[in-house]
Amino acid sequence: MNAATKFTAALGHCPLVAILRGLEPQESRSIGDALVQAGWKLIEVPLNSPRPMESIATLAAAFPQALVGAGTVLTPEQVREVHAAGGQLIVSPNFNGEVVREAVRLGMVCLPGVLTASEAFAALDAGASGLKLFPAEMIPPGAVKALRAVLPPATLLLPVGGISTTNMSVYRSAGADGFGIGSALYKPGAKADEVSRNAADFLAAWAGTMRA
Repeated sequence: MNAATKFTAALGHCPLVAILRGLEPQESRSIGDALVQAGWKLIEVPLNSPRPMESIATLAAAFPQALVGAGTVLTPEQVREVHAAGGQLIVSPNFNGEVVREAVRLGMVCLPGVLTASEAFAALDAGASGLKLFPAEMIPPGAVKALRAVLPPATLLLPVGGISTTNMSVYRSAGADGFGIGSALYKPGAKADEVSRNAADFLAAWAGTMRA
């Protein structure tokens, strides 16, 4: 299954990106299993984690139904390394046109980080699959609503940073299509059962936004 197909399927069920910063390769299989069993299919291992390419390769091979890739991707060279490891998802804290274009060239889903309307439009012009609104602490729901009013209607907006089960609904009402979830889901050293409980809580909170 190609990256775009996996991304579309995940967005329709659980548009939440698991950000596994600090994940160790030896725990990637158990943490990945906890997430996939909970219904999460978007998994990101930031490149400032220990031996991230090993974790990405393990996750991609073990969970082919999931869209696995890397976060904190800053250069085209890193995009190619993630692709070689089997990753299909590129997430960045910033917008870099070369990074986006390289991900597009390789058939990967790319979610660059943007903070302003200018960055958002530039990222879309470069071929971004969606936009990571980062850091969300600096982009309150009112700002999401304002961006939604001017961006193309089909643009995917995913706030990241400080997202919790209690503030998802207000962002969703403002026009967010999904979220990236980091330390509230996984912290280095967390056990699989804890991640499983957190994942279920966030999925329930997301479902609540759909009913609101």
